[in-house]
Amino acid sequence: MLHVLGRRADGYHELQTVFRLIDLCDELRFTPRRDGQVCRANDVPGVPVAEDLCVRAAELLRAHAGVREGVDITLRKRIPMQGGLGGGSSDAATVLCALDHLWALGLGDTALMSLGVQLGADVPVFVAGRNAWAEGVGDRLVPLELPPADYLVVQPDCAVSTAEIFRADDLTRSTPPLTINDFLTGKGHNDCTTPVVRRHPEVGEALDWLGQHGQPRLSGTGACVFLPCTLAQARALLAVLPARWRGWAVRGLSLSPLRACLEHGQARQEAGKGTAGV
Repeated sequence: MLHVLGRRADGYHELQTVFRLIDLCDELRFTPRRDGQVCRANDVPGVPVAEDLCVRAAELLRAHAGVREGVDITLRKRIPMQGGLGGGSSDAATVLCALDHLWALGLGDTALMSLGVQLGADVPVFVAGRNAWAEGVGDRLVPLELPPADYLVVQPDCAVSTAEIFRADDLTRSTPPLTINDFLTGKGHNDCTTPVVRRHPEVGEALDWLGQHGQPRLSGTGACVFLPCTLAQARALLAVLPARWRGWAVRGLSLSPLRACLEHGQARQEAGKGTAGV
């Protein structure tokens, strides 16, 4: 669900949305450096180092806390970019949480979430690592208990610019607000679906294809779409998925893998996982 309630004076939009974590994860590894440098240790196609949210998150945390150490960051991408799954925001949140642990800063979630929102409105929910109802620009969070669920996630052969969709003239900006109970009883939709499908017909084709098997939805601003179904159904559909698309059978989570490790005292210093959300 993603409702656009209106546009604010600062140009951002008032939203209501739900973040549902899934077990599609990127992997990040951290190697301490003594020279104070923050470096990306591997190439990530399509992401210049200067625009890398992982590097920016590490530099932001280092400056905020006055840390003298540096770090090498290795990122293994599995979450598709520009797919509406929050992969970049999740990776940034993972860097903040992992380096808070690695550098023994003890800043806590509130401080890390305040830093995270400087990198993107979706970063705080991934710092929290729990499913949430979100309002404002997506940064005012209420923890949300969701029932177990599995999904088929499909990525059409296109990339969607979030900024372009929120600038679109045909984006509805006057959806009446809902309550959490409204959502839990089945109400809600994604206001971005119409402008995305008009600009990217491939997304509409994927929604139509999945619509033969249930009620698919657009994830965020796309391009990924998802279908609630059993894992067995998801795997069966993957076997006949059009070759031009990518797909994943995924489980919904109540707690992100990194948050689970941190809360159970099992976090390894060298690795962390950034999870996606639909």
